[in-house]
Amino acid sequence: MHRKDMQHRLDAFENRAAAMDADDDTGSNPSNGETLGDLIVRRLSRRAVLRSALAASALAALGTATTTREAAAAMPRFAFDEVPHGIDETHHVAAGYRADILIRWGDPVTADAPVFDQANQTATAQQRQFGYNNDFIGLVPLGDDRLLLCVNHEYTNEELMFPGLGRQDRQAFAGMTAAIAAVEMAAHGGSIVEVVRSGGRWTVDPDGRRNRRITASTPMAIAGPAAGDPRMRTAADPSGTRVLGTLCNCAGGITPWGTWLMAEENFNGYFQGGKDATAGHPHADSLNRYGVPGGWYNWGDYDRRFDVGEEPNEPFRFGWIVEVDP
Repeated sequence: MHRKDMQHRLDAFENRAAAMDADDDTGSNPSNGETLGDLIVRRLSRRAVLRSALAASALAALGTATTTREAAAAMPRFAFDEVPHGIDETHHVAAGYRADILIRWGDPVTADAPVFDQANQTATAQQRQFGYNNDFIGLVPLGDDRLLLCVNHEYTNEELMFPGLGRQDRQAFAGMTAAIAAVEMAAHGGSIVEVVRSGGRWTVDPDGRRNRRITASTPMAIAGPAAGDPRMRTAADPSGTRVLGTLCNCAGGITPWGTWLMAEENFNGYFQGGKDATAGHPHADSLNRYGVPGGWYNWGDYDRRFDVGEEPNEPFRFGWIVEVDP
């Protein structure tokens, strides 16, 4: 990759990310109540006061022998020189360290995955290949030299995935097709791959029996108090207990019992419909508060569940924590 190409891709990624952030902060929530951020700041501020008081007491007990400089010198330090800032085609690491590519978008996840061909992408292939735009990365140990790599695939950039297509939400989706949308859906979700260490290097085990893809169409059970709620029921799922896929997974975590948590955000952007799409809906206030429909993708043109006019309850089935047993 040439430096010019690298900069173009970085610019495209940053522009899309900035636009998503801007769209996400449109002020659609009419509530004046405290946000989660307000609660966290207040709690942390309270803890900071207590911590400062305890620290002052401890220093008073120690006397003046321990100076700030001595305390700083006792702190552990990383034993490498800082890498200078810059942008080029090389992945720079500190002297004495090595960075290897473990897996890339389009690389095989399952043993039956075809070789990646960017000019001829299909949903069937992408469902078996590593997804797009990594976010949370988690590890589940299987032994000293084998572990599971769990990776969120947050969203897709069609202007980078499909040469010559351009960013579609700024072009009224003029270049989109059902086939392209299907590839995008398959590139969302997450990947689970077994990786092994041999000779000091980690590599993907192409035959790992736990290797699998999770996409925007993977069947999932709805559990807990929400299961069966009228707002979770759709024509395709009248029981409100089974949803297809997971979207825009950003944060995540590995639980103490070894499951993988995928946190869905910005789900509003995946739904479309006219400006009056929520008119007459019994929960229109909730959908308007969420910012539904967001219209970042046009999947609703090909799959009715993403069209609020066709399936007004579908947005309630996203924006959750998804628990996966890897």
